[in-house]
Amino acid sequence: MITEIFTLPALPPRPEDGHKGNFGKVLVVAGSLGMSGAACLTATAALRCGAGLVQVAVPEQILPIVASFNPCYTTIPLPQDEQGRISLDAIETVMQFANSATTIVLGPGIGRSTALEQFVLRCYQEISIPMVLDADGLNSLVHVSTEQLTKRTAPAVWTPHPGEFRRLTQHIVPQEVTSRIAQANWYAQQVEQTIVLKGSGTVVSNGKACYVNRTGNPGMATGGSGDVLAGMIAGLLAIGLDDFAAARLGVWLHGTAGDFAADELGQNSLIASDLLNYLPRAFKKYSEG
Repeated sequence: MITEIFTLPALPPRPEDGHKGNFGKVLVVAGSLGMSGAACLTATAALRCGAGLVQVAVPEQILPIVASFNPCYTTIPLPQDEQGRISLDAIETVMQFANSATTIVLGPGIGRSTALEQFVLRCYQEISIPMVLDADGLNSLVHVSTEQLTKRTAPAVWTPHPGEFRRLTQHIVPQEVTSRIAQANWYAQQVEQTIVLKGSGTVVSNGKACYVNRTGNPGMATGGSGDVLAGMIAGLLAIGLDDFAAARLGVWLHGTAGDFAADELGQNSLIASDLLNYLPRAFKKYSEG
């Protein structure tokens, strides 16, 4: 039995004497040559959702670009391969910084390679803090068995768009499981994690309960929008929400920011970075009930 949830979770209060150490540290592992924007958008979104500290680990060649986008996060250079993607040699550095983080985002803009498949699987299985797995992080696990995926002991939020979801599930979803909601529920049970199946009416399921989001608009169908969502969910995890709560509040805020942006800018002109600028309004609407 799957319980359908219609409410949003409450944010933890921010104490008056709080400092940045009270609000969590997000580690973003993202980007590759030509895809520096994914790291920038993800990290900034985590900050916009309340994280006290954000560190961005990227291939060393693109670090100056990422660092110049926003002075509010710090950067970590990672070894890279000949194509400017994260090298398997980066695993120890990522593990080291993950030890002092509250949550991690893995995948936006990292590209695909055999070495990255090994890198992502090791991170997924061995890093024991809450994780948001997005984009090429998901693509790197397409050929991994469910048995290997369930070896992870910490919570994770998977954020596939429909194409990524099809690649992950094309050979295993039973034929009778046809609706988006049913498929998200079924796959969440298989991998024992929270699934955010993006699209019109984004479905959030942890295999026990599900939430269908009703905010957002077609103007948000633009490159980088998913990177913003991944960072937002990580920021909400960092400040203390659990995986299912962070995912459903994240998609609501993301869609609401998109609706505010579309109202003022129009859907055709909306780009992913606009969502960052309208997030404060989305939070204000949320706080007003």
